[in-house]
Amino acid sequence: MSPVDSGMSPLAVLVLLQVTAAVFGVKHSLTYTYTAFAHKPVGLPGIHEFTAMGHLDTRMIDYFDSDQQLKVPKQPWMGERLDKDYWVKGTQSRQSKQQWFKVNIGILMNRLRQNKTSGQHVLQWQHGCEGEMQLDGTLKFSTGVDMYSYDGYDFLSFDDSNSAWVAGAPAAQQTKRTWDGVDVLKEYTKGYLEKECMEWMEKFLKYQGSVLENATKPEVYLFASKAKKEANVILTCMATGFYPKEIQLWIKRNGRVLRREDGVMSSGSRPNGDETFQRKDWVEILKTDQSQYTCEVIHKATQVNIEKEWDHKLPENGSPIGVAVGVPVLVLVLAVVAGVLIFCYRKGCIRQLTSKKKGSNDPIIPIVCSNSTSSTSSTSSTSSSNTDSISKIPEAVSFLASNADPAESQEAEPLNPDAE
Repeated sequence: MSPVDSGMSPLAVLVLLQVTAAVFGVKHSLTYTYTAFAHKPVGLPGIHEFTAMGHLDTRMIDYFDSDQQLKVPKQPWMGERLDKDYWVKGTQSRQSKQQWFKVNIGILMNRLRQNKTSGQHVLQWQHGCEGEMQLDGTLKFSTGVDMYSYDGYDFLSFDDSNSAWVAGAPAAQQTKRTWDGVDVLKEYTKGYLEKECMEWMEKFLKYQGSVLENATKPEVYLFASKAKKEANVILTCMATGFYPKEIQLWIKRNGRVLRREDGVMSSGSRPNGDETFQRKDWVEILKTDQSQYTCEVIHKATQVNIEKEWDHKLPENGSPIGVAVGVPVLVLVLAVVAGVLIFCYRKGCIRQLTSKKKGSNDPIIPIVCSNSTSSTSSTSSTSSSNTDSISKIPEAVSFLASNADPAESQEAEPLNPDAE
């Protein structure tokens, strides 16, 4: 029966269709990131020897570090919807992971003939899934990520489409061959990314509330700033303060959308540091150009469609116009990031930021030692069938099988405290 046949008014039907359109096609992600240093960073407040955090989309939902030694909620609804036992067991799980990382950094340093005098070293692990909202309100799996990196170089990543591990450097080939030979591990990893991770994400989204309830509208600015050529200006359209990150933005000249071939550049959606996003598109034009320039922004989640027209106001002498617009919120974040990058650059431990994308290159091999299994076996809710299968996985890969996020549980119901 259609909405009209059910007796709904035309206005109610219109509202329903607008809400459905706003949600349909929106992408969501659930990711977990672990970062461990070879030794405790000195003189860097806020940087810990080991950290672990979960993100629903770009919003942190839980956090653990080696100094605090507690897994804690970072969103009110996480604390409200998950009981005390969840956080107790989650803390135990992350403490186990901390020990695993510590052992394996030592193994890597020995394998690569590194010692304490060689400076700081970093081992990271990231995994999770991304899904797209469907018309019926369910999430459809899009992509999954399960990857390691050492000293900023990607180590090994799982190609979910082909059920194979991808090595980006000769040093990782041996591990790739070993892990590819363990069918149970590949099946488990693929199943976790495509099914279990998605189930947890749907639960967390439900706990969080609807997309529309949490969405924030963009503020839109259209301005000109100085270009290198005296005769030109850079026309910039910026949308900032919006959530979620999916947004459409176009610069138009006399009603025609300008494309890359017209010289348009884009930053893409980038985090502001306050759980919202910003995007900037710009094009260089002549100061004397009297065409009508407009910027159109569509943010489906908030049902916003804004179009602004440039007033042809040119930048004054001095600093370019628009530099400070929407940027102050980034200053503190950038300062912290810069400090960490400078530290790591001087120590030689970070040469490339770890990417979330599949198929990234230049990994270094983090070897899993034989005694790591016992230190990371906090999961107690594994079903008997999974336990039997996982017990056949060599110790060199058992960590992946027994400590997957979220919640480190292999049961969808109930939410297990071991869950990440």
